[in-house]
Amino acid sequence: MAMWGGTGAVRGGSGAVWGCPGAVRGGGGPGPLRAIARALRGRREAAAGGDHGELAFRTGPRAALQKYNHKAQLEASSTLPAPLTEIKSSMLTTKRLFSTSHSSVDPKEMKKFQLLAHKWWDEEGDYSALHSMNDIRVPFIRDTLLNMSSNYHLGSPLSGIKILDVGCGGGLLSEPLGRLGASVTGIDPLEDNIRTADQHKSFDPVLAKRIQYKSSSLEEMVEECMETFDVIVASEVVEHVADLEMFIKCCSQVLKPEGSLFITTINKTQLSYILGIVVAEKIVGIVPEGTHEWEKFVPPEELQRLLESHGFSVQAVNGMLYNPLTGSWSWMESTSINYAMHAVKSGAGGPSSPTESLSEMESEQRSATAGTSV
Repeated sequence: MAMWGGTGAVRGGSGAVWGCPGAVRGGGGPGPLRAIARALRGRREAAAGGDHGELAFRTGPRAALQKYNHKAQLEASSTLPAPLTEIKSSMLTTKRLFSTSHSSVDPKEMKKFQLLAHKWWDEEGDYSALHSMNDIRVPFIRDTLLNMSSNYHLGSPLSGIKILDVGCGGGLLSEPLGRLGASVTGIDPLEDNIRTADQHKSFDPVLAKRIQYKSSSLEEMVEECMETFDVIVASEVVEHVADLEMFIKCCSQVLKPEGSLFITTINKTQLSYILGIVVAEKIVGIVPEGTHEWEKFVPPEELQRLLESHGFSVQAVNGMLYNPLTGSWSWMESTSINYAMHAVKSGAGGPSSPTESLSEMESEQRSATAGTSV
């Protein structure tokens, strides 16, 4: 239903003002010529003195053509409303689709990762840096959660914890979290990624029970899983989303009160551009060229502000460093390149973080001690 071409268009195509059968200009066939020929025949008959011919002679070719044009306009007016109605209907439908399908998923990012969907479990390939990142991000998640709770099982320290792995890809982070005993739901908008994750999970019967994968966006999860998960993990994801604020809002909606959100991402600095894009993508080739866009990198201050505006309390921000020579990650004080963040969602009418809860308990204990000593 384009404005300049195609069926029902305003210009060009079937039923168009400038291109329809019987139109005044273009594509009209021999209709006008036949009208003029009939008028000329009438003129010849008029010369022979017939009454019918005299009438035709008086009207002449010009009047005949005007009559034909009037007829053509009537025919055109009877056919135009249907295509125009279709255009209007199509525009309304499109408007409704856009108004209800706003998503944090970036289609351009999906196209990039579509090409790499079969390479997730190649530890020496394009995702080798993510494989080695597990050496620090998995202990960071595990130890943080264990420090917040005294209930854990030896051998399965995360047993009973429901984790949502957003942008799970091929399951590189979901699997080690499942091996620690957690019940993991991994989501990714790319079906090919989910197929790869499902296939790899099937090799381990234990993981097959603990992990489920879904081809879904975070927005779709909100509709069915309000305040369902104890933990959300979004590792190397936020620098690829289309709408970061909506992403954070959705995380808050599917996370239980006092639940934890873990994020790893890239800071937006000159150093991150040099090392994260120029060196990593263009020179060394740690990741495929075009994987990242510096404009979408997120400073920790901005991320913290967004989190706090949606009811989170940031508990920790740690810098991360990748060594391409050894292929390993380590923690560092500076957050100028990569960093990890842990935030806790405020409780329903309770304290906003475990730290505040602990402070309140200590305060109560001091008051009780003071009361007894008196």
